[in-house]
Amino acid sequence: MFEVLTGTGLAASAGLNAYIPLLILGLLGRYTDLIDLPSSWTWLGNGWVILIMSVLLAVEMVADKVPVVDHINDVVQTVVRPTAGGLAFGAGSSSETVTVSDPESFFSTHQWVPVVTGVLLALGVHLLKSAARPIVNATTAGFGAPVASTAEDATSVVVSLVAIILPVLVLVFLLGLVFFVYWFFRRRSVRRRERDAARAAGFRV
Repeated sequence: MFEVLTGTGLAASAGLNAYIPLLILGLLGRYTDLIDLPSSWTWLGNGWVILIMSVLLAVEMVADKVPVVDHINDVVQTVVRPTAGGLAFGAGSSSETVTVSDPESFFSTHQWVPVVTGVLLALGVHLLKSAARPIVNATTAGFGAPVASTAEDATSVVVSLVAIILPVLVLVFLLGLVFFVYWFFRRRSVRRRERDAARAAGFRV
């Protein structure tokens, strides 16, 4: 069960920022004993890979905080974030951590399952983020973009670390995500009804 929660937390984090969970996996695997990456994923701890991901993360963090540019970035990231989610779920769910001592036993027969699961989870979070950002930009005249982006980056870092160190808390994040999805679509529905009512009233006048 902890393998699933670890992978889920990392994949969801990748949906917010593609490089943060992968970079955290690489850094913790290279410099700490908090996670022991399996042989097929040790490349994440390679110095060059860490450097490249750090540069890509810096570019992503800047681009995601500029209105209009953040929309273009989200379009590009529609491919990148799900891919990163698949990698993060695959690496995280098959690694030994402070809470997981025998990860191989969970996905021993279907190694493709965690990767596909991670792709779908990251894609779902990414699509939600991409749908919410234009609304944030429109309602705040663009000033909300850096605030929202910073909050997303911070959430990605926290959830990635929690997924590795204390994966049971990933459930809290998932519950919060479900609540946010409900609130987001309910708010959109209310705003749509208000616009329709305003248009109808204007037409009658």
